[in-house]
Amino acid sequence: MHSFVRGLGQHQNPVVAAVTLPHHNGRTEGVNTRTKMLKRQMYGRAGFDLLPHRILLTV
Repeated sequence: MHSFVRGLGQHQNPVVAAVTLPHHNGRTEGVNTRTKMLKRQMYGRAGFDLLPHRILLTV
């Protein structure tokens, strides 16, 4: 618990901005999560060449 609080103190400006500003990166994180899921699903089944096509088809 102490290390968590100490980490918050060291990064006070980003923490305050994350709590008070209306901006967030939820959409970007969603795209990253979906891309990683597709990569895991395709592991061993198809080469890297098909990954961009699969990403475009799932949009």
